[in-house]
Amino acid sequence: MTSTKQVALVTGATSGIGKAAAIALAAAGFEVIGTGRSTAHATPPAGVTFLDLDVTSDESVAAAVKQVIDRFGQIDVLVNNAGVGSTGAAEEFSITQTQDIFDINVYGVIRMTKAVLPHMRARRHGRIINVSSLSGFVPSPFMSVYVSTKHAVEGYAQSLDHEVREYGVRVLLVEPGPINTPFAGHSVEADTPMPLYAAGRRNYDELLAKNLSSGDEPAVVAKVIVAAATDRNPKLRRTAGTTARTINAVYRLAPPRAFDRVIRRFNRMPS
Repeated sequence: MTSTKQVALVTGATSGIGKAAAIALAAAGFEVIGTGRSTAHATPPAGVTFLDLDVTSDESVAAAVKQVIDRFGQIDVLVNNAGVGSTGAAEEFSITQTQDIFDINVYGVIRMTKAVLPHMRARRHGRIINVSSLSGFVPSPFMSVYVSTKHAVEGYAQSLDHEVREYGVRVLLVEPGPINTPFAGHSVEADTPMPLYAAGRRNYDELLAKNLSSGDEPAVVAKVIVAAATDRNPKLRRTAGTTARTINAVYRLAPPRAFDRVIRRFNRMPS
């Protein structure tokens, strides 16, 4: 079967940005398949089909991509949104825990990308949209592990885009700032906390909660994802949300020392 609509596969689509993206893509005319680790008790939005998928499993990824292609005949857009946050100083994370976070945020993106690329190359058509973060290009104290995963995704996506562009495939980045989602509640806390970082960690947790509660709604990011999926001449990277746009402008224009002061002030760090 070949769909008469373009087909979009969205990972991590049962809540937050992923759910908003699935809804927005369906409204834009896509056939949308949204995934989550366990979707049995989740009600899919109108125009969205839910599918179980674990991005840390090679077998699960291969099976899900095959199922979508067998049922709909094609995958035109992949939105790599599934991920997990982390809070705590870098020194407080064990290597095992760090590897687990990378397995979701980085290797999950790579698994999904490798699974759809042969299909997209064969059709000489496709877009892979990676939901990165403001933290994909700026530092964020007490989110070091999470930030490093987003920097890795940015480097992977930018490099891969050059490799596959001649085959009709684009690899793009969407970089949200603070978004009003349960991100903090779903973040992994460091497994070896240290007393010397306790005050900084508390300060960061308070700041994160404040920024998220006053952040943009997920629909703001979803609108940017739809633009990345549909624009005739797509931009490699797009910020999403007021804070991301502001920090991006400062990052591009401010001298390095001035930007360093901005980061410390923004994160309420000692001068």
